[in-house]
Amino acid sequence: SWDDDAFVRDRATGRFFDRAKLHTLDHRGRFFQVAGPLNIQRSPQGQPVIFQAGSSDAGIGLAGKYADAVFTHSPSLDETAAFAQRVKQSAVEHGRRADDVKIFPGIGPIVGRTAAEAEDKYQAIRDLLTIDEALAYLGRFFDHHDFTQYPLDAPFPELGDLGRNSFRSTTDRIKADAKRDGRTLRETALAVATPRPNFIGTAEHVADELIRWFDAGAGDGFILGFPVQAQGVDDFIELVIPALEARGRYRRELPGSTLRDHLGLPRKASRYAQPDPAREPAAETHA
Repeated sequence: SWDDDAFVRDRATGRFFDRAKLHTLDHRGRFFQVAGPLNIQRSPQGQPVIFQAGSSDAGIGLAGKYADAVFTHSPSLDETAAFAQRVKQSAVEHGRRADDVKIFPGIGPIVGRTAAEAEDKYQAIRDLLTIDEALAYLGRFFDHHDFTQYPLDAPFPELGDLGRNSFRSTTDRIKADAKRDGRTLRETALAVATPRPNFIGTAEHVADELIRWFDAGAGDGFILGFPVQAQGVDDFIELVIPALEARGRYRRELPGSTLRDHLGLPRKASRYAQPDPAREPAAETHA
């Protein structure tokens, strides 16, 4: 409700606050009205970082207009890089810079001291899953549809518009993959519930893949999620981070004190400060 420099605190003049830099909202809506001002200062970031997810045309448009960062799936490098380009182009079309929106693919690395060890870890995870659990997980994306009513080894069923209002991009991809590869329901459910990660292998291989994706524009960073949390986190910290450091692609020191600083995002200016605030250059981002 007030500009960042509204508190003058000038003892010589006895002036504590510049009332010209105090703003009232004067909101009058359908359900409530309020004049303001709010008696809380702005966030040190200007505005909290807005993360958004959604790969549909509507989701990309929303991200380009409002989002600071976008979470996305990572089916392949080419698809993820193309998605990132579409989001950044949407930002430009909404009068922003392409770099004002950061892309963060979600990945689930499986790391071993050898490639065979990593493969064994993946197979062990797959062996834990029953087909009933896989069907239930698949159903979540299709409005909690009951897939047990279909023959497991028949082609993946036609589902119409199920799931298109909640997980549209995900369900479209599931159906397209099943049709392209001629998958049965069993194969589709297992593939969705335990997908083979793009990042599986030795620490050196995973580090090289992270760098390759980053350099190809498929992400400004990555959101890590591990099939086995404790072991996966430990493996990544103990094995992959040193490999990234050896390649000069991991930073120990962060560039500031806020999440915006860490992500290389400019501080949000007050909407009252000036109509077209100068933007700060984005900081370097590391894989």
